[in-house]
Amino acid sequence: MKDLPHILKSIGMDEKSSALYLTGLSIGTAPASEYAKSAKMNRITAYTLLEELVHRGQFTMVKKRRAKWYAPVAPDFLALEAEKNAEALKKALPELHSLSGAKFRKPHVRYFEGWDGARHVYEDTLTAKTELLNYANSAVVRKRWPNYDSEYVAERVKRGIHLRGIAPDDATGKRVHGQDKDYLREIRLISQKEFDFKNEIKIYDNKVAIVSFGEEEQAFGIIIESKEVAETQRQIFEMAWRYAGLASKQHHKGRKR
Repeated sequence: MKDLPHILKSIGMDEKSSALYLTGLSIGTAPASEYAKSAKMNRITAYTLLEELVHRGQFTMVKKRRAKWYAPVAPDFLALEAEKNAEALKKALPELHSLSGAKFRKPHVRYFEGWDGARHVYEDTLTAKTELLNYANSAVVRKRWPNYDSEYVAERVKRGIHLRGIAPDDATGKRVHGQDKDYLREIRLISQKEFDFKNEIKIYDNKVAIVSFGEEEQAFGIIIESKEVAETQRQIFEMAWRYAGLASKQHHKGRKR
Protein backbone atom coordinates (compact mmCIF):
# COMPACT_ATOMS: atom_id res chain seq x y z
CA MET A 1 0.00 0.00 0.00
CA LYS A 2 2.87 2.40 0.72
CA ASP A 3 4.01 2.21 -2.92
CA LEU A 4 0.61 3.04 -4.43
CA PRO A 5 0.88 6.88 -4.13
CA HIS A 6 4.35 6.69 -5.70
CA ILE A 7 3.02 4.56 -8.57
CA LEU A 8 0.12 6.95 -9.14
CA LYS A 9 2.56 9.87 -9.08
CA SER A 10 4.36 8.27 -12.05
CA ILE A 11 1.21 8.72 -14.17
CA GLY A 12 0.74 12.38 -13.20
CA MET A 13 -1.17 12.32 -9.90
CA ASP A 14 0.22 14.42 -7.08
CA GLU A 15 -0.09 13.39 -3.43
CA LYS A 16 -3.58 14.83 -2.90
CA SER A 17 -4.93 13.58 -6.21
CA SER A 18 -3.69 10.05 -5.53
CA ALA A 19 -5.25 10.24 -2.05
CA LEU A 20 -8.62 11.06 -3.61
CA TYR A 21 -8.25 8.26 -6.17
CA LEU A 22 -7.43 5.65 -3.51
CA THR A 23 -10.29 6.97 -1.38
CA GLY A 24 -12.63 6.64 -4.34
CA LEU A 25 -11.72 2.99 -4.82
CA SER A 26 -12.92 2.44 -1.25
CA ILE A 27 -16.09 4.56 -1.11
CA GLY A 28 -17.18 4.46 -4.76
CA THR A 29 -19.55 7.12 -6.14
CA ALA A 30 -19.89 9.99 -3.66
CA PRO A 31 -20.12 13.80 -3.45
CA ALA A 32 -17.04 15.97 -2.94
CA SER A 33 -17.92 16.49 0.74
CA GLU A 34 -17.68 12.77 1.47
CA TYR A 35 -14.38 12.56 -0.43
CA ALA A 36 -13.00 15.47 1.59
CA LYS A 37 -14.07 13.85 4.87
CA SER A 38 -12.67 10.39 3.99
CA ALA A 39 -9.39 11.79 2.62
CA LYS A 40 -9.12 14.29 5.52
CA MET A 41 -8.93 17.17 3.09
CA ASN A 42 -10.39 20.67 2.80
CA ARG A 43 -13.76 20.47 0.98
CA ILE A 44 -12.93 23.21 -1.55
CA THR A 45 -9.54 21.61 -2.29
CA ALA A 46 -11.17 18.21 -2.76
CA TYR A 47 -13.82 19.66 -5.10
CA THR A 48 -11.21 21.52 -7.20
CA LEU A 49 -9.01 18.44 -7.52
CA LEU A 50 -11.95 16.17 -8.37
CA GLU A 51 -12.96 18.51 -11.18
CA GLU A 52 -9.37 18.40 -12.53
CA LEU A 53 -9.34 14.60 -12.33
CA VAL A 54 -12.61 14.45 -14.25
CA HIS A 55 -11.13 16.72 -16.91
CA ARG A 56 -8.09 14.42 -17.17
CA GLY A 57 -10.32 11.36 -17.57
CA GLN A 58 -9.26 9.75 -14.28
CA PHE A 59 -12.63 10.30 -12.58
CA THR A 60 -16.23 10.32 -13.79
CA MET A 61 -18.96 12.69 -12.60
CA VAL A 62 -22.76 12.45 -12.54
CA LYS A 63 -25.34 14.82 -11.09
CA LYS A 64 -27.58 13.45 -8.35
CA ARG A 65 -30.07 15.39 -6.20
CA ARG A 66 -28.70 18.76 -7.37
CA ALA A 67 -25.13 17.74 -6.44
CA LYS A 68 -22.13 16.35 -8.29
CA TRP A 69 -21.13 12.80 -7.47
CA TYR A 70 -17.67 11.51 -8.37
CA ALA A 71 -16.16 8.07 -8.96
CA PRO A 72 -12.67 6.95 -9.99
CA VAL A 73 -12.18 5.14 -13.29
CA ALA A 74 -11.09 1.51 -13.06
CA PRO A 75 -7.39 0.88 -12.35
CA ASP A 76 -7.26 -1.15 -15.60
CA PHE A 77 -8.13 2.01 -17.52
CA LEU A 78 -5.24 3.89 -15.88
CA ALA A 79 -2.86 1.08 -16.84
CA LEU A 80 -4.13 1.10 -20.43
CA GLU A 81 -3.70 4.87 -20.72
CA ALA A 82 -0.19 4.66 -19.26
CA GLU A 83 0.73 2.01 -21.85
CA LYS A 84 -0.65 4.17 -24.67
CA ASN A 85 1.32 7.18 -23.46
CA ALA A 86 4.52 5.13 -23.16
CA GLU A 87 4.06 3.75 -26.68
CA ALA A 88 3.39 7.24 -28.08
CA LEU A 89 6.53 8.56 -26.39
CA LYS A 90 8.58 5.68 -27.79
CA LYS A 91 7.36 6.46 -31.32
CA ALA A 92 8.19 10.13 -30.85
CA LEU A 93 11.76 9.50 -29.66
CA PRO A 94 13.40 9.95 -33.09
CA GLU A 95 11.68 13.31 -33.55
CA LEU A 96 12.50 14.40 -30.01
CA HIS A 97 16.16 13.47 -30.51
CA SER A 98 16.22 15.43 -33.78
CA LEU A 99 15.12 18.56 -31.89
CA SER A 100 18.30 18.44 -29.80
CA GLY A 101 20.50 20.89 -31.69
CA ALA A 102 24.11 19.92 -32.33
CA LYS A 103 25.35 22.85 -30.27
CA PHE A 104 23.63 21.38 -27.21
CA ARG A 105 25.02 17.86 -27.71
CA LYS A 106 28.23 18.16 -25.74
CA PRO A 107 30.46 15.07 -25.77
CA HIS A 108 30.85 13.18 -22.53
CA VAL A 109 34.54 12.45 -21.91
CA ARG A 110 35.86 10.10 -19.23
CA TYR A 111 39.55 9.79 -18.40
CA PHE A 112 41.17 6.84 -16.58
CA GLU A 113 44.70 6.96 -15.15
CA GLY A 114 47.15 4.06 -14.84
CA TRP A 115 46.74 0.53 -16.16
CA ASP A 116 44.04 -0.39 -13.63
CA GLY A 117 42.09 2.64 -14.75
CA ALA A 118 42.63 1.86 -18.43
CA ARG A 119 41.11 -1.59 -17.93
CA HIS A 120 37.80 0.14 -17.15
CA VAL A 121 37.77 1.13 -20.82
CA TYR A 122 37.86 -2.53 -21.84
CA GLU A 123 35.04 -3.27 -19.40
CA ASP A 124 32.92 -0.55 -20.99
CA THR A 125 33.45 -1.99 -24.49
CA LEU A 126 31.82 -5.20 -23.25
CA THR A 127 28.53 -3.26 -23.00
CA ALA A 128 28.56 -2.64 -26.77
CA LYS A 129 25.28 -3.12 -28.63
CA THR A 130 27.03 -2.70 -32.00
CA GLU A 131 30.07 -4.50 -33.38
CA LEU A 132 33.46 -3.33 -32.16
CA LEU A 133 35.71 -1.61 -34.71
CA ASN A 134 39.29 -1.79 -33.58
CA TYR A 135 42.80 -0.55 -34.34
CA ALA A 136 45.25 -2.47 -32.17
CA ASN A 137 48.73 -3.90 -31.89
CA SER A 138 48.03 -7.54 -31.01
CA ALA A 139 51.47 -8.04 -29.44
CA VAL A 140 51.49 -4.88 -27.29
CA VAL A 141 48.13 -5.47 -25.61
CA ARG A 142 49.00 -9.10 -24.80
CA LYS A 143 52.36 -8.09 -23.39
CA ARG A 144 50.68 -5.59 -21.09
CA TRP A 145 47.78 -7.98 -20.28
CA PRO A 146 48.98 -11.63 -20.34
CA ASN A 147 45.46 -12.97 -19.69
CA TYR A 148 43.87 -10.74 -22.35
CA ASP A 149 42.55 -13.68 -24.39
CA SER A 150 41.18 -15.72 -21.49
CA GLU A 151 39.69 -12.74 -19.67
CA TYR A 152 38.68 -10.03 -22.15
CA VAL A 153 38.37 -11.86 -25.50
CA ALA A 154 36.55 -14.82 -23.94
CA GLU A 155 34.04 -12.48 -22.27
CA ARG A 156 33.49 -10.56 -25.52
CA VAL A 157 32.74 -13.83 -27.32
CA LYS A 158 30.47 -14.95 -24.48
CA ARG A 159 28.44 -11.75 -24.89
CA GLY A 160 28.20 -12.24 -28.66
CA ILE A 161 30.03 -9.01 -29.55
CA HIS A 162 31.62 -9.26 -32.99
CA LEU A 163 34.88 -7.42 -33.71
CA ARG A 164 36.47 -6.14 -36.90
CA GLY A 165 40.06 -5.09 -36.39
CA ILE A 166 43.14 -3.74 -38.16
CA ALA A 167 46.52 -4.82 -36.76
CA PRO A 168 50.23 -4.87 -37.73
CA ASP A 169 51.33 -7.88 -39.77
CA ASP A 170 53.80 -9.36 -37.28
CA ALA A 171 54.10 -12.80 -35.67
CA THR A 172 51.45 -12.12 -33.02
CA GLY A 173 49.16 -10.48 -35.54
CA LYS A 174 49.35 -13.54 -37.78
CA ARG A 175 48.67 -15.90 -34.88
CA VAL A 176 45.69 -13.90 -33.66
CA HIS A 177 44.33 -13.53 -37.19
CA GLY A 178 44.56 -17.29 -37.64
CA GLN A 179 42.14 -17.76 -34.74
CA ASP A 180 39.50 -15.30 -35.99
CA LYS A 181 36.77 -17.90 -36.58
CA ASP A 182 37.04 -19.16 -33.01
CA TYR A 183 36.83 -15.70 -31.45
CA LEU A 184 33.99 -13.95 -33.30
CA ARG A 185 36.21 -11.51 -35.16
CA GLU A 186 37.71 -10.55 -38.50
CA ILE A 187 41.16 -8.99 -38.56
CA ARG A 188 42.98 -7.45 -41.50
CA LEU A 189 46.75 -7.18 -41.26
CA ILE A 190 48.76 -4.25 -42.59
CA SER A 191 52.48 -3.52 -42.89
CA GLN A 192 54.15 -3.37 -39.48
CA LYS A 193 56.86 -1.05 -40.85
CA GLU A 194 54.31 1.51 -42.01
CA PHE A 195 51.67 1.13 -39.30
CA ASP A 196 53.08 -0.02 -35.97
CA PHE A 197 50.28 1.07 -33.59
CA LYS A 198 51.37 2.02 -30.09
CA ASN A 199 47.89 2.42 -28.61
CA GLU A 200 44.47 0.90 -29.17
CA ILE A 201 41.29 2.51 -30.45
CA LYS A 202 37.83 0.95 -30.26
CA ILE A 203 34.67 2.36 -31.85
CA TYR A 204 31.25 1.12 -30.66
CA ASP A 205 27.75 2.45 -30.12
CA ASN A 206 28.17 6.24 -29.80
CA LYS A 207 31.60 5.92 -28.23
CA VAL A 208 35.28 6.05 -29.15
CA ALA A 209 37.65 4.47 -26.62
CA ILE A 210 41.43 4.94 -26.57
CA VAL A 211 43.92 3.02 -24.47
CA SER A 212 47.55 4.16 -24.38
CA PHE A 213 50.07 1.58 -23.14
CA GLY A 214 53.28 2.33 -21.29
CA GLU A 215 54.64 1.97 -17.80
CA GLU A 216 52.11 1.21 -15.05
CA GLU A 217 51.65 4.88 -14.11
CA GLN A 218 51.88 6.19 -17.68
CA ALA A 219 49.09 4.06 -19.13
CA PHE A 220 45.71 5.74 -19.51
CA GLY A 221 42.33 5.30 -21.12
CA ILE A 222 39.77 7.71 -22.55
CA ILE A 223 36.13 7.19 -23.52
CA ILE A 224 34.54 9.87 -25.70
CA GLU A 225 30.76 9.55 -25.90
CA SER A 226 29.43 11.53 -28.87
CA LYS A 227 27.29 10.39 -31.78
CA GLU A 228 29.02 12.76 -34.21
CA VAL A 229 32.55 11.76 -33.15
CA ALA A 230 31.72 8.04 -33.22
CA GLU A 231 30.12 8.26 -36.68
CA THR A 232 33.09 10.14 -38.11
CA GLN A 233 35.56 7.65 -36.63
CA ARG A 234 33.41 4.80 -37.94
CA GLN A 235 33.67 6.22 -41.47
CA ILE A 236 37.43 6.65 -41.15
CA PHE A 237 37.70 3.04 -39.99
CA GLU A 238 35.70 1.84 -43.01
CA MET A 239 38.13 3.72 -45.27
CA ALA A 240 41.09 2.10 -43.51
CA TRP A 241 39.34 -1.30 -43.65
CA ARG A 242 39.04 -1.08 -47.43
CA TYR A 243 42.69 -0.06 -47.74
CA ALA A 244 43.74 -2.97 -45.53
CA GLY A 245 41.76 -5.33 -47.76
CA LEU A 246 43.42 -4.04 -50.93
CA ALA A 247 46.88 -4.12 -49.32
CA SER A 248 46.33 -7.72 -48.26
CA LYS A 249 45.33 -8.76 -51.82
CA GLN A 250 48.40 -7.07 -53.31
CA HIS A 251 50.61 -8.76 -50.73
CA HIS A 252 49.25 -12.21 -51.60
CA LYS A 253 49.64 -11.55 -55.33
CA GLY A 254 53.27 -10.58 -54.77
CA ARG A 255 53.94 -13.78 -52.85
CA LYS A 256 52.42 -15.93 -55.64
CA ARG A 257 54.79 -14.40 -58.18
